[in-house]
Amino acid sequence: MSKPLDQKPLDQKPLDQKPIAPKPIEIGAYEAKTHLPRLLREVAAGQSFTITLRGKPVAELKPRAETRGENRNAEFVRKMREFMKRPDRPSLTAEQIKEMIEYGRR
Repeated sequence: MSKPLDQKPLDQKPLDQKPIAPKPIEIGAYEAKTHLPRLLREVAAGQSFTITLRGKPVAELKPRAETRGENRNAEFVRKMREFMKRPDRPSLTAEQIKEMIEYGRR
């Protein structure tokens, strides 16, 4: 059975949609203690955890805000490098760049 042409695959997101942070996973305190190195690797990759004690949430383990910002910074640097390789980018003289830097310091 074929699907209609206008239907997108489930794993395909619209280009303008921002990625959604994964929902925190609940994990017991004993399991968190036992598997802390693995949990830290997952947190570094963006996953969040809610640690429970006897079924009640007591703590959150999630990426630091600065870490998430570093990912955005890396993305910005990548885009700037792509821009610098473009043949149609405007060229500036050293003097113009210097003036722009001084203007930005005011």
